[in-house]
Amino acid sequence: MDLILAEDTRNTGILLKRFGISKPLRSFHLNNEHKVLSQYVELIKNGQKLALVSDAGTPAISDPGYLLVRACIENNIDVECLPGPVAFIPALVASGLPCDRFVFEGFLPAKKGKASKLELLSMEQRTIVFYEAPHRLVKTLKEMIPFFGLDRRVSVSRELTKMFEEHQRGSLQELIAHFETTAPKGEIVVVVGGLPKKWNERRTEKDLEC
Repeated sequence: MDLILAEDTRNTGILLKRFGISKPLRSFHLNNEHKVLSQYVELIKNGQKLALVSDAGTPAISDPGYLLVRACIENNIDVECLPGPVAFIPALVASGLPCDRFVFEGFLPAKKGKASKLELLSMEQRTIVFYEAPHRLVKTLKEMIPFFGLDRRVSVSRELTKMFEEHQRGSLQELIAHFETTAPKGEIVVVVGGLPKKWNERRTEKDLEC
């Protein structure tokens, strides 16, 4: 390996030092990946081997990496992916909600487009998985009410695989009440149960009547 690209060179530097790995580090994150992309592709084309490391989770899944992978494929560069942690999988499994079929939505739009996205997902029968920032969690849960209803089953997981890992499960109404009195901290995964089939059929029949 000739060069390691890291979302945060400080965090990755600590990890490399722990395992006695001494390789040059360069930053590669959401704010600079467009600018430096071609530069790193050229290095690979010239024979260098590069690795991409995320701070947490897996590159390209709500983390930098997609653009680099796409550019490598377009330039006939081999891409190797080593399996690693991704927060939404343990959150989904621990939610107690069906996980044989699910849809991963990443982060909802912070402002514009949020309501339309939730409306689109309101008829989704598969389990739905979101990422959310702790300071926006309660607001987002409340914004889900018109589309999912107060009784929709939800699981909120935080700090997965870390010291303070926690899971809260219940109805949308119950979780709003909980997090209004207990401020969430850390990285958050929200898992929402899909629309029960009977309710989907009922809504469809009502729409046909209209």
